[in-house]
Amino acid sequence: MQKNKKSLPNFSQAISQLIALPSISSSQASWDQSNQQVIDLLAAWFETLGFSINVQMVPNAVGKYNLLAKLGSGQGGLLLAGHSDTVPFDEDRWLSDPLKITDRDNKLFGLGSCDMKGFFAFILQACLKIDPAKLTKPLYVLATADEETTMAGARFFANNSEIKPDVAIIGEPTNLVPVVMHKGHMSHKITIKGQAGHSSQPSNGVNAIEIIHQVISQLFKLKEQLENNYQNTAFDVQAPTLNLGAIHGGDNANRICGHCELDIDIRSLPGMKDSDLVAWLAEILAPIAKKYPGRLTITELDPSSPSFEQASESELVLTSEKFSGHKCCAVNYATEAPFIQQLGCQTIVMGPGSIKQAHQPNEYLAHSEIIKTEQLLARLIKHYCY
Repeated sequence: MQKNKKSLPNFSQAISQLIALPSISSSQASWDQSNQQVIDLLAAWFETLGFSINVQMVPNAVGKYNLLAKLGSGQGGLLLAGHSDTVPFDEDRWLSDPLKITDRDNKLFGLGSCDMKGFFAFILQACLKIDPAKLTKPLYVLATADEETTMAGARFFANNSEIKPDVAIIGEPTNLVPVVMHKGHMSHKITIKGQAGHSSQPSNGVNAIEIIHQVISQLFKLKEQLENNYQNTAFDVQAPTLNLGAIHGGDNANRICGHCELDIDIRSLPGMKDSDLVAWLAEILAPIAKKYPGRLTITELDPSSPSFEQASESELVLTSEKFSGHKCCAVNYATEAPFIQQLGCQTIVMGPGSIKQAHQPNEYLAHSEIIKTEQLLARLIKHYCY
């Protein structure tokens, strides 16, 4: 039963309240935060609108929660989904307080304004206009934890939820363009255990940096093989990518380096299997591992995220193109879409704001997105739930 809807915030108030609640997810414990305050706020809002509320703690993720809100009954319906966390920030690079909405130059500046707390403020406004008596199918709202790191929230939800909506829309910033394809992502650490010693006696040690140099040469070969053998013209970066992201080793110029680490990531195309990529990585480095027994190890940094593809001729895609006025596209980054797709529903990624603003200082949501997004969500809810 609906409570007092007048107590709920308007869009500006809602996005301000969400931004003010820090919910950073990070692999660095000093930055990582709980998202419970954001989940509690969303739960209170949607409960006021008559939604049934289910908040679940995400296992093996301290202080992390998912929220599933449901309005209406029956089978199918629409799932509007997004993540409740943000990336860390460097306050010195911001022109305003990242945790306060600043309205300037027809833009709303704030951490998570487009990626992607703002999407929940839009959902709230769309739901304020719903007449529950007219719903013939359910409307679901999902807020997940830790998308910016492990995607633990979406993984847990996909493996434990029994809902099966007809369609799902993940509101990542796409400038309201329907995204029907994106690359997968995996990251690994390659560790070389050398033998430290005095630099004047090279034969008394094993230089880990010299071995990692050989590793990098082999990785360039794998990178070239991926680029030559796999292409998808739907992407602006048409081949799989292999990035050398971070390297750490040694402690002094006059010491033989005894330890070196290299962090890499690989972004796969739809149709490529993670198991194959892991096998190819091990295979390309096998000669070095054989040459230096016991000194080379490969470990996964974060659980891999699979690639995603939704058939471009599916009903959801055609409807989203019609309602948004944009043709569908592919993107190079990863989202929670492949996990939500496991529910058995047609799935796309489509939301307000630009991915160019995501993970950047002075992140913003343009005023021009507000009316367009509210109207689009209203049409989608009516189409799939009335």
